[in-house]
Amino acid sequence: MILEIDNIELSFHSKPILEAIYIKAEKGKVTGILGKNGCGKSSLFRIIFGSLQPKHKLIRLNKKAITQKFYKIGMVAYLPQNNFIPKELLLKKVFGLYKGSWQRFTSIFEELALYENSKIKELSGGERRILEIYLVLQLGVKVVLLDEPFSNIAPLQIEKIKTLIHQEKSNKIILLSDHFYEDVLDVCERLYLIEGTRSIAIKNQKDLESYGYLTTKDSQ
Repeated sequence: MILEIDNIELSFHSKPILEAIYIKAEKGKVTGILGKNGCGKSSLFRIIFGSLQPKHKLIRLNKKAITQKFYKIGMVAYLPQNNFIPKELLLKKVFGLYKGSWQRFTSIFEELALYENSKIKELSGGERRILEIYLVLQLGVKVVLLDEPFSNIAPLQIEKIKTLIHQEKSNKIILLSDHFYEDVLDVCERLYLIEGTRSIAIKNQKDLESYGYLTTKDSQ
């Protein structure tokens, strides 16, 4: 299963944000998108998801154009940067809505088992983020978009999330973006850099240095 994003053209107040974009992602390989603040990574995810309409776009799944908003046909799940689950909901209710397994969740994140009868608002910011990442990843969709999945999470939990991502990539396409580039490099088999409104295929960390995303000091 292959997803292709092509011919994206997006401007805000006549300022070009995305042009000359081509992203290819496939089941079984995690695809990472890197770029500096304000380069359009989150906008690109919203375009793929269907909540942002650019001037032009072409999204293909297995070479077939997706002409409807992707989320409306139930094939994509999206983790935005901000929390999205209402804080007054009970965790039991949330797991029911998302058809998630509490047993599997707590087998991975054992320290959260004590919240079984709690409301979302009783979790810390990092715990809430872990919950949302898990619920989005386990959904039975074809494509998952993760925007900043490693931010505000402890290193040990990040490693657990990486393991979960690798488990889920076998049956869905996963694209992710994060400023923690080392974690992105570690978990992704395919990489793109958004630089100057265009997408650039990246082979390794040296490429990130040559395009100015990293300095030699950053990568030491």
